[in-house]
Amino acid sequence: MKLASQKDFFSGLMFTIVGVSFAVGAFNFDVGNAARMGPGYFPLLLGVILAVLGTAITIKSLANKGPPDGDPIGAAAWRPLIHILGANLAFGALLVGLPSVGLPAMGLIVGIYALVIISGRAQPNASLKESLILATILAVGSYFAFVWALKLQFPVWPAFLTH
Repeated sequence: MKLASQKDFFSGLMFTIVGVSFAVGAFNFDVGNAARMGPGYFPLLLGVILAVLGTAITIKSLANKGPPDGDPIGAAAWRPLIHILGANLAFGALLVGLPSVGLPAMGLIVGIYALVIISGRAQPNASLKESLILATILAVGSYFAFVWALKLQFPVWPAFLTH
């Protein structure tokens, strides 16, 4: 059987696997019913919808209407993958710190700047100026949304600046 689109086939398969995983995982919580929803109801519903959507995409990819090479998947984009994952790990580590390795909590503002600058490097022609402008906007917006408006309690500035 020839695939019309390898991209659609594998993305549909991924959606189906993730959807089934969420649906199965939802049964670790009380699901309830439509009238009295439990904490597992919404993940179950989203998992089923995602699995159905993934199955539909996978089936559509099996139609023989594609190009002769089957719309192949390109090479893995390692640069964006590494930078985006690294940026999220750096944000988490800087926000709360890693006492086991001697990294103190650096707070929300430093974490956001690190997140934006590191993830901005995922693009080959990234501009540091654009990243700094975006980081400033996100830092100010996050401060007002989470600290000022929602009154969430987490470090905003590095610990050595607040004492």
